[in-house]
Amino acid sequence: MQELDSSSLTNPGSKRSNNEDCFLSLPDQALWMVADGMGGHDAGEVASAIVRDTLKEYSGLPLSESIQRAHRAILTAADNGIGAEGMGSTVVALKHHGETFEVAWVGDSRAYQYSPEHGLQALTTDHSYVQMLLASGAINPADAETHPDKNIITQCLGSQEMDTVKVDTLSRNWQAQQWLLLCSDGLTDELSQTEISAILQRSRSPEQATRELVKAALNAGGRDNVTVQIIAAPKQPKTGFFSALEWVPVFTHNRRLDAAIYSAALLALFALLYWTTF
Repeated sequence: MQELDSSSLTNPGSKRSNNEDCFLSLPDQALWMVADGMGGHDAGEVASAIVRDTLKEYSGLPLSESIQRAHRAILTAADNGIGAEGMGSTVVALKHHGETFEVAWVGDSRAYQYSPEHGLQALTTDHSYVQMLLASGAINPADAETHPDKNIITQCLGSQEMDTVKVDTLSRNWQAQQWLLLCSDGLTDELSQTEISAILQRSRSPEQATRELVKAALNAGGRDNVTVQIIAAPKQPKTGFFSALEWVPVFTHNRRLDAAIYSAALLALFALLYWTTF
């Protein structure tokens, strides 16, 4: 199975000395994950690291099962005096299955899909108090963005009140020129979807996009740890037309539109040369 182009970056932010976020990037095993720990210094870091290590150990299992194992591993660690009682973590994970991909999540770490044609679209729905209010019609989407309780989540890995957690999953077909974005709320609390989409549109690679997104989140305040992963869709076999697009400069991240702009510029240049010569 083809390895995918991807990039991952985490930063403690501008206000915190410790980083309770962590990520897992295993392109050779077609697995990526972002975890956002909670429980304070020396606890949140432990919880998110347990999620990372458990998903790595059980990478061959379905995502929902490996995430359940991570939940039990956090509870067991706390019972054994590792970390702290009450520690927990969110998780959002991606698994590549050839022509399709699977996303699974618990909490409010998110997954988005982006393409030049369709823009930025959320794939996940937060397990949060504000999402419950939104689903019930008690508030509207504009209220949700600024609600004072927006960071209260309704479940997490390691919750002592839950023997098992509800792991939400979805499967989709890969689309041409598609990027998938996994992130902690340190990104989405600082940047709007419009701002995130604009950065993705002008980025030429997953590496550039992750770097620019983290930089923008820090510039916007960086009040929390921020973690970003971007995974590009499998590359399609190139026909003669798409092979010719390789030499076209990048203007919009849409290769067809870039080709049209570049062709128009060349025609204008040839016309100018013609009229100045004759």
